[in-house]
Formats: sequence, C-alpha cells, structure tokens
Amino acid sequence: MPTDTTIEDAIRESLQGDPRIPDPAQVAVVVEDGTAIMRGTVSSFSQRRAAVSAARGVVGVYDVDNQIDVSLMNADRRDDADIRGVALQILMWDTEVPSDVLDVKVSDGWITLTGDVSYQFESDAAYDDAAGLIGVVGLTNEIKVVNPVS
Repeated sequence: MPTDTTIEDAIRESLQGDPRIPDPAQVAVVVEDGTAIMRGTVSSFSQRRAAVSAARGVVGVYDVDNQIDVSLMNADRRDDADIRGVALQILMWDTEVPSDVLDVKVSDGWITLTGDVSYQFESDAAYDDAAGLIGVVGLTNEIKVVNPVS
C-alpha cells in the first residue's frame, strides 16, 4: 500500500505529465490518509478540473479536497451575460441534455445550473458542457435527477 508521501509524488508526476496543466508548479499537493489536498491558482476552470482528475487517477487517492482557485487572464474574462448565452446555446446543441428544463445563472463567472432531469448522465453532460467554457471560474450543479419517465 502506498504511503502519503509516495502518493504526493505520484500526483505531482501526474500533474507534470498532463498537457492540460501548463504550470503544474502552481498547484500544491499534500496527502493525508489518502485524501489529496490541492491548493494554488490556475488560469482556467478546465485546468482546475484537469488537476483534480489527475489526482483522482493516482492509486491510493481516496478523496480530493479541491481548494484550487481560478484566476482568469484578461483575455479569458467574459461578461456574465455572454457566458450565460453561450452556456444556454451549448446545452441546446447537446443531444444528451434536455435543455428546455434547465436554466443557467452566472455571477462573476461562476455558473449555477438548475432544473430537473430524468437521468444522471443528463446532469453530467450539462456540467461538462458548461465547465469547458472560456470565462468560467467555477460551477455549481444544482440539477436534480428525478424518477425517469416510464
């Protein structure tokens, strides 16, 4: 069984090898009893997700305490209304998302998804669609999965 120290080293190696994370030194990692605590600042929400994904893929990691902040560069900043408009459009174009029952709210680049869907994959697809948008600093998924229609 790997020790916390070997898990930390493996996470750092995984971050170094991930091309989605251009500056892995910006992410600090500490492991306590199999929980990876990640801190630092990255320049996009996609990079934040990639860092957490890299940690979760390491053997011995049982949980990730994601404390990574997103600090957008000026070129990546978008108005909340623009982010909302693009998010709604991309949800409409995704065949796995029942966009007519979902809503998107944006405040200072933080997206909140709301609505009811029949299946978890629909909620997951909506999250993935919104998470990849430029200008997003965070995302809260409040989509509820209700009983599927028979």
